[in-house]
Amino acid sequence: MPNIEGLIRDLDAVVVFRHVAECPVLRAFRALGGDCGDGSPTALYSGFVTELFRTHYNFSNFLLDAVAEDENRYVNLRSRGEEVPEVLRTCVEEELKLFQQLSDLTAEELQKYVHQRDVIRRTGFLPSFETTKRDFAGAYEERIAKIRSTGYGMYAHHTMFRLEGETIVPITSPDTRLFKDLYGYEHEKEQLLANTRALLDGKPAANTLLYGAAGTGKSSSVKAVTNELAGEGLRLLELKKSQLHDIPKVMEELRDNPLKFIIFVDDLSFQKDDDNFATLKAILEGSASVKAPNTVIYATSNRRHLIRESFADREGDDIHRNDTIQETMSLSSRFGLTILFNKPAKPQFLEIVRSLAEAKGIDMDPEELEKQASAFAIRKGGATPRAAEQFTNSLLAK
Repeated sequence: MPNIEGLIRDLDAVVVFRHVAECPVLRAFRALGGDCGDGSPTALYSGFVTELFRTHYNFSNFLLDAVAEDENRYVNLRSRGEEVPEVLRTCVEEELKLFQQLSDLTAEELQKYVHQRDVIRRTGFLPSFETTKRDFAGAYEERIAKIRSTGYGMYAHHTMFRLEGETIVPITSPDTRLFKDLYGYEHEKEQLLANTRALLDGKPAANTLLYGAAGTGKSSSVKAVTNELAGEGLRLLELKKSQLHDIPKVMEELRDNPLKFIIFVDDLSFQKDDDNFATLKAILEGSASVKAPNTVIYATSNRRHLIRESFADREGDDIHRNDTIQETMSLSSRFGLTILFNKPAKPQFLEIVRSLAEAKGIDMDPEELEKQASAFAIRKGGATPRAAEQFTNSLLAK
């Protein structure tokens, strides 16, 4: 029988994978070797299985996932291609051996240990769990070799994130659409895809402004390109306009991450004298203090020049009228790439409707489909891809 108390003591000494050793599942496992002041060995065992079942039914798979996705000093050095001190490498090797031993521990062996410790309840049902023979050292090295596409920590589990206060947190229910789910705008999507591939390839990628009428698929295209290339190491971090001043800190935090990031600002526009205008302008100028080679800024807007202009601005109650108008244009010119999403003409709109109807299995006379789609677009105030999506969804709801 394995020396379970020895394994528990060794877990207490883990250094590199400390976060793994302190996770709820292994805290519950380590409690099995305590004085049982908080409950019987049977109750502590059940608590361990309860924590395991929150995410996994296989203890070996849980351990491998936890170790492979842990962010620590060793993985940071490896992801940056820097030299790893021998003492750190040896520590990792020994701790992986420990996790290998834990992974090899079967439910029957652990249950036997629990029964031996429980002087009151020696019989009765104990929940089981699964284990699988895994090569921890080999699997971990394989994950490290692919870290530039898989990432680690929460970045291995999620593809889209947002900034909450000063903390980057995952979006747990992201938009999962791909380019094949977005109809029309093939040239615009190709521009976006080519620029994003440049980022992934380590080539200069342009900060990009996607502008045009509401409902034409600008933000959907940014999220779709993230989903298309997530397997190659792309992630998206969405910021609100009020968080623009946090971009330098965000870039600094992401600088050493092996993945590539789109910093995404949706529906961008400013009022005159908005402080955020100057902030974004400085960031787009790309000073060394805010630039990170693994990030690019994508923004969407319904207006080309981003600042809401008044007739007074255009007609000149300001004696420096030309300077004022040039200032409103200066921000958009700092984006290296601008992609225009024009509202589709009626034939293109109807083609989008037909494509959506076919994809959704809507069987309707083509003339009637086009007639109803045109009337729907008028009621919605415009023939856009969003209106086409809403129209076809309304047919499904009938």
